[in-house]
Order: sequence, then C-alpha cells, then structure tokens
Amino acid sequence: MREFEEIRKDFPMLKEFTYLDSASTSLTPIPVVEAMNDYYYNYNSNTGRGNYRIAIKSTAKLEDAREKIAKFINGNHDEIVFTKNTTEAINMVANGLRFEKGDNVIVSSIEHHSNLVPWLNLNDVKTKIAKINNDYTVNPEDVFDLIDESTKLIAISHISNVFGSMQDVEEISKIAKENSVLFLVDAAQSVGYTPINVKKLNPDFMAFPGHKGLLGPVGTGFLYLKKEIADDLMIKNLGGGTVTNIEGDEFRLEDIPYKFESGTHNISGIIGLSKAIDYINNIKIENIRKYCNKLTNELYEKIHSIKKVEVYGNLNNIHHTVSFNVRGLNPYDVSKILDETSNICIRSGFHCSIPSLQSIGINSTIRASIHCYNNFKDLEKLYDGLKLISQLS
Repeated sequence: MREFEEIRKDFPMLKEFTYLDSASTSLTPIPVVEAMNDYYYNYNSNTGRGNYRIAIKSTAKLEDAREKIAKFINGNHDEIVFTKNTTEAINMVANGLRFEKGDNVIVSSIEHHSNLVPWLNLNDVKTKIAKINNDYTVNPEDVFDLIDESTKLIAISHISNVFGSMQDVEEISKIAKENSVLFLVDAAQSVGYTPINVKKLNPDFMAFPGHKGLLGPVGTGFLYLKKEIADDLMIKNLGGGTVTNIEGDEFRLEDIPYKFESGTHNISGIIGLSKAIDYINNIKIENIRKYCNKLTNELYEKIHSIKKVEVYGNLNNIHHTVSFNVRGLNPYDVSKILDETSNICIRSGFHCSIPSLQSIGINSTIRASIHCYNNFKDLEKLYDGLKLISQLS
C-alpha cells in the first residue's frame, strides 16, 4: 500500500483534484511527460526517413516502443500496428476485412460504440447482437448460438466501460476458432489493469488505447494483428511510409506492420507510451490488478450502502469501474455538484455505450473509475459527497 501512496507524487493533478474518471482517460505520470519533452528538446525528428543521428535515434525509440508493447502482451514485434486510439484500430479491421454480401458479425449489447457502430455501418453485412445477462456478462453459449455459415467475425469487449464486468473472452475465442470465425477483442478497459497474453487469448485482432489503463498520452494506441491473417486485411490509408517502390502505376508495399502505418507517427506520444509501459512494469501489472480490485470492491460497497443510490454491476465480477444513480436526481447534476463543491472528477451520461444502458432499462448513469494512483481516501471523499447529495432527492 505504501508503494501506491508514493506514486501519487508522480501525478500533480491529485494535489487539487480527486480524479475518478480513468475509464475515460487516465492521468499521465511525470516520467511519461518528461520522456515526451526529451524528444522535443533533444532529438525532434521524423522516423524512418533520415540517416542523420537524431533521426536514427527517434526511429530506434519508436521501434523500441513497438518491441516493448509486443512483449507486454506476449505478441511479436511485427504484429503491433500503431494507431491513435482503440477506435481507429477497430475501424482498420472493420474497413479492411473482405466482407461478402450476406456475411454477419456478432457483437454484444454491452459494447462501447467504437465496437458497434463500425460493424453497423458495413454495407450488406448483418450485425447480430448477443444480449447481456443479469450478471452483466455475455454468455459464450449465447454467442455460439448466433453463429451460422455466414458469420465472418465475433467482436467483444474484454471489460465493459459501463459496468466493469469482464467477459470470458478466452472461451469465446475457443468458440470462434472451433467454428472458423475471426475474433476481435476490444481491450480498451483491460490493458494496464490486468495481464494480457495474446498467445493464450488467441484473438485475431486486439485493439488497445494508450491513454487509459496504460497511463500513456492521449492520441496513442495500437492494434494487435496476428501475423497469419495480416495479409488478408486491406489497407485503406496509403502514402508516406507504406511503400518501398513505385514504377509507373504500380507500387510495392512495405512489410507488416509498416504498410498499415501511413504518414508521420505521433512520435512523442509513442515514446511517452513506451515510458508508460516501463512505469507499469516497474509497479508490476499483477500488483496493479490486486490493488485496483481492492479499491473497486470498497468503492462498490461504499456507494451501495447509501440508501438512495442504485448501483449497477456485479460485485463478484467488477473491475475498476462502478456505475450508479442517485434516485430522483439527474446524473449530470450529481457530477456537477461533486465537481464544484469537492473537486471530484466523475463521469455522467451514457458513456458512449447506449445499448448497454438500454439493456437494463436506463439511459444514463454516474460512473466512478479508478487506477493505481487512487487511494481509499478518494473513495471516502466520494462517499461523503454522495451521502450529502442523496439527501437532496
């Protein structure tokens, strides 16, 4: 516990604010910002395009980040494609797969819009939706029941951004493989909080953000793209960095993963993300998982104990996120009061996941989400504020 109290010094915002919105964007530790500043101050140059020393250094730093990310999820260097966020990674797959008329994709009613709308937007492709159960999870058998001869892909979130429930993606992955169906995992809410091993989970695609659990900068993310199927994915963005030669109207593409990365990278962001992974590794992901689970359980129980507060989610399967409402009060008003009276930063609304909320008969919630820089005092402060607010309803 002492170690986690110590790292709070690396997050200056915590001196003024009680930050409980990490499911949206986590705070960025000082070492990550310093690594980005070092790039701008000392070797600001493009990658893969120059043979002078600082350009070579920036290229090496970017490739070092790719190697570090691959190791972090137990993947390979050439299976990591840099993106600006999870949404872009999922859209790369949705727009790059060769769908045929009549194909279908299976998702769930617990998805973030980023893992739903890209599939709904496909022409002549049906989206089948597996309903969530009372325990806020998707039953793998329900996914299996939706598979038919026209099913091309299953796309499921690892952890719900609304209810914090972890889905059995390992079992769903087995079902996909047994039925020769591609499998994509949205890891936006799991990476950085729980160990991820792509060899064990065996997805074909896995989409990640840098700015949530990994404590990295905004505008960073990556797609895990299994080598065996990478050449089956069409490339929709071409240009600088993606080709090795052009002769007349013919061009030759770079190898994987570079052919998927057109234009100039968010170089400082990727360098910052690399440092963020160092930061996570230094604490150890298993320590983060255990500590955040303790905080989450305490958060759930404290909020649940307030009479006029309704909490959503299953205490036996909840991870770093607790959604709730104060009966008789608008979620927006509650979060605004907490901000203006107590400097508590907490999310309200539909959390880019309208179907999740509709599935339990509501249209918005208040959402508290934590990370390793939070402590039990933060939870007590939220509890005290909610207790006072609940008396207004």
